[in-house]
Amino acid sequence: MKIATYNVNGVNGRLPVLLRWLEETRPDVVCLQELKAPQEKFPEQAINGAGYQAVWHGQKSWNGVAILSKNHEIKEIGRALPGDAEDVQSRYLEAMVGGILICCLYLPNGNPAPGPKFDYKLKWFERLQDRAKKLLEFKTPTILIGDFNVMPTELDVYKPERWVDDALFRPETRTAFHTLMEQGWTDAIRKLYPTEVIYTFWDYFRTAYGRNAGLRIDHFLLSPELKDKLVEAKVDKHVRGWEKSSDHAPVWIELRGDL
Repeated sequence: MKIATYNVNGVNGRLPVLLRWLEETRPDVVCLQELKAPQEKFPEQAINGAGYQAVWHGQKSWNGVAILSKNHEIKEIGRALPGDAEDVQSRYLEAMVGGILICCLYLPNGNPAPGPKFDYKLKWFERLQDRAKKLLEFKTPTILIGDFNVMPTELDVYKPERWVDDALFRPETRTAFHTLMEQGWTDAIRKLYPTEVIYTFWDYFRTAYGRNAGLRIDHFLLSPELKDKLVEAKVDKHVRGWEKSSDHAPVWIELRGDL
């Protein structure tokens, strides 16, 4: 079972890239972030034509998340992260796909830090920790998937000394991530590749992709029920080099067995 995540950085503007990648790799489940499209503008017909059904939570101009499935019914569980009824940003979506609870998320960037945006990021992280703890109590196979906007360690960032004051790498952000992990989640990439330099994002500026000056900010966190089913994990780095591609590359994992 192949499950992928891809921050598309505009689902309509980069639809040809998305469809090309789906045709090339045919993942079973896909989480998308940063749709940058209101609910009614999601390209459902094109996604269906590629062989996928979808649920999505759109938002005009910014944010937006979606879950696609090729072979299994999607049952939406919720489209808002609990803990703040006034939060209107479209950053979280839960759905059952087969026997796995897929939690697609787009964690706030938080820059500039310190400041209100960074405060929002940390509070969002706290809400995610609360929800994640509750999900573990259900004992349902669960994956937290998406753009976390955090580099957990120095291994996950090119020239970490340049990022010490950035919201994606500040100590408060990394501490929040590690606190989440300590609940019992498994970082899929690091389980298989504990010491390798692996990036999932390359800025458009300063020829970052060509220099491999990247960040690892797109993650799969597996619940205990799934960690021993993990057999492969990979970044489709070449997609970042396609014309008009997102600044993220798709990332995928493979689990042993079927849903």
